[in-house]
Amino acid sequence: MNEDFLIPLNGLSAGKLSFQWHVGKEFFVSFGDSDIIDAQIVANVSVEKSGNYIGVNCALDGKLVVPCDRCLEDLDIPVSEMVRLSVKFGSEPSDPSVASMTEDEREVVYLSAEEASMDMAQIIYDYSMLAIPLQRVHEDGECNPEAIKYLTSDADLEKVVETSTQNSENNPFAALKGLFDN
Repeated sequence: MNEDFLIPLNGLSAGKLSFQWHVGKEFFVSFGDSDIIDAQIVANVSVEKSGNYIGVNCALDGKLVVPCDRCLEDLDIPVSEMVRLSVKFGSEPSDPSVASMTEDEREVVYLSAEEASMDMAQIIYDYSMLAIPLQRVHEDGECNPEAIKYLTSDADLEKVVETSTQNSENNPFAALKGLFDN
């Protein structure tokens, strides 16, 4: 459990409580993530308690720096996520359809009755990583030209064009290619 990202639930009084954490590269290294080159994320968390209800809102804003899949140069990925949680005490229901339900657009998190605090580290990590697209590449023309020139030579480019032309001649769906051009 990471003590820096704990929300104390024991003795939490009714009302709102706010936390702010700065998440850097060390945070992601502690999870064993080697893809993150740098991180500058601010997690603003507000906790609201009313009776037995505990709601947690976590806003993640900042950026992650990862290597570009195409040129391997640093690529800034903006992170702007809003996580809305509803905390329930007890064991998670065994019925998967009930366990995955949300409450008022909130993800339900189950904690054991003995839990004195809620660790937000895994939640911050998960939602930060979800902000990274599957293909992490610079916009067209922004990649390092020195790296790009090694990816394709003129001869390779000619082969790709020739192969795609041959494939379109043998492809039975080639006739449909211009269907929606008008």
